[in-house]
Amino acid sequence: MISYLRGIAIQIQTANNRAILVLEVNQVGYELQVPQRMILEVLPNQEIQVFTHQQVREDQISLYGFSSAAERDLFRQLISVSGVGASLAIALLDKLGLADTVSAIVTSNIQRLSTAPGVGKKTAERLALELRSKLGQWRVTSGLSESLPLTSLNSTMQAEVEMTLLALGYTTDEIYQALQAIGQDSLMVKSPNIEDWLRLAISSIA
Repeated sequence: MISYLRGIAIQIQTANNRAILVLEVNQVGYELQVPQRMILEVLPNQEIQVFTHQQVREDQISLYGFSSAAERDLFRQLISVSGVGASLAIALLDKLGLADTVSAIVTSNIQRLSTAPGVGKKTAERLALELRSKLGQWRVTSGLSESLPLTSLNSTMQAEVEMTLLALGYTTDEIYQALQAIGQDSLMVKSPNIEDWLRLAISSIA
């Protein structure tokens, strides 16, 4: 399986609600379907690294590209859910972005998930039901549950902050530092607003 490709963005185009990137690597052009958010960040003839997912079917081999390994891994989680294909997963990432997608799933925010094109209420409920557990396991295997025993924090809010920061590519040490900053702020600990927690978490790491 191809984990990532590094090369020159030769062609960038959008057609039929699909964003296509042609990446030249060692004189070979790879056609990748990518989130439209990524297209906006790439310039023609720019050298970039694209994290990939390869999908093999009887009649077609497709490559999907993402700007980070975390986004690629979340895409894989999304398409593991029954009824969620690659196009729907990309639409979800395009609409909400990486952090908001993780946040909506961890908190079972059905209304937020349903704002993505093609994601109805039943699909949103299935995403939250199946992926909340999987993302929880991902948190455990990453060692976050053992390394972040901050009992003063609301466990649900703490889990959401951990998962969001993990998906954004922060390390375990950085996430621990961020949660410590939240725990030391008595007003923040009492705040029910997860956006306030995330804002403080990210600023404390920066």
